Amino acid sequence: MAIKAGERMPSGVVKTMGADGPKDVRTEELFKGKKVVLFSVPGAFTPTCDAKHLPGFVQLADQIRAKGVDLIACMAVNDVFVMNAWGKASGVADKVMMLADGNGEYTKALGLSLDASGFGMGQRGQRFALVIEDGVVRQVNVEAPGQFKVSAAEHVLAQL
Repeated sequence: MAIKAGERMPSGVVKTMGADGPKDVRTEELFKGKKVVLFSVPGAFTPTCDAKHLPGFVQLADQIRAKGVDLIACMAVNDVFVMNAWGKASGVADKVMMLADGNGEYTKALGLSLDASGFGMGQRGQRFALVIEDGVVRQVNVEAPGQFKVSAAEHVLAQL
């Protein structure tokens, strides 16, 4: 069952690229005491994700932070090396934290997995955006199949 507003984010581990290589990030620490926008894409470098979803959050990062958001994070069921390369190619700098859920375990814990095997992509994550305050979900925006509206940076900014 998909996570709902008012629920606590599940415990888990995702990865990010640190100065010395891949680094585990415990989700309890990621969300503790912070207001976080976590958005997820089906795959790094895929058309909508690369042309619209990630760039929107990069472009609006300052406006989103001005609304009291401490961290903007992009997650995908990709490995940490791909997420790091995508972040560099997209010029995210320190505006968006790139998170890898390599095996899709955290995405599954959120109840937001996507079977994209029909496209040759295996198990992935749905396109979504969550607004989280101190580990509790305040807003849940999950896209309908093939859509890109409610998880867009502009929509999230309007909710804040």
